[in-house]
Amino acid sequence: MTVSIAHEAGMNHGFRTHHRSFLLGLLLAALPALSPAVSAQTTSQAQAVQATLLQLGLPGVSLPGTTTVLASTSSLPPGIEGALDASLIAGSVPTMLSADSLHATVIGLTDRASSEASLGSLGMFVAGNTISADFVMAQALSGAAPAGLSEIDGLVINGTRITPTGERGQTVPILGGVAILNEQQTGAGGVAVTALHVIVNGVADVLVATASAAAP
Repeated sequence: MTVSIAHEAGMNHGFRTHHRSFLLGLLLAALPALSPAVSAQTTSQAQAVQATLLQLGLPGVSLPGTTTVLASTSSLPPGIEGALDASLIAGSVPTMLSADSLHATVIGLTDRASSEASLGSLGMFVAGNTISADFVMAQALSGAAPAGLSEIDGLVINGTRITPTGERGQTVPILGGVAILNEQQTGAGGVAVTALHVIVNGVADVLVATASAAAP
């Protein structure tokens, strides 16, 4: 598999300050505990986009494809203090996706971690499907009070405006696949959130705004 990464640190173009304030508030405040479920995370990381184009093969056979990552932090191990940041004024995956104000951040403390990924002006064209959104964001918090949150504003899929319900794993059928909103995994090892996950079977797998926070 070929992997290309677009990464630019120290920038914060178009990033919504009130979302960052909310994230830091979650990190420092004592929230009611949520019931853990599903799987664990081993590191904390955030990325605005991960898009994989699959190669054509024999029927029923998936071959390694090409993966492009836009605005991705490095991984922060559990229990390690630190802050990671990555931003792009604009980014694209040729013939598939474009967006602006891409941002990803991770904050780690000894007893908890938080991460956030966001972007604006999303435009996608995948195997006959058109998807657009004004703003997409995912947040994850681990520790004594694990939590996950996503936001998608102005989402339109194949000409139909879609209203996110807030439900985990909300699905919208698309040509040849599915779009999943607010995809979350919460377990003893942490929290992972993907705001928008687009799957076109045998063609592409695209994660938009992914944040993971590993438990210490």
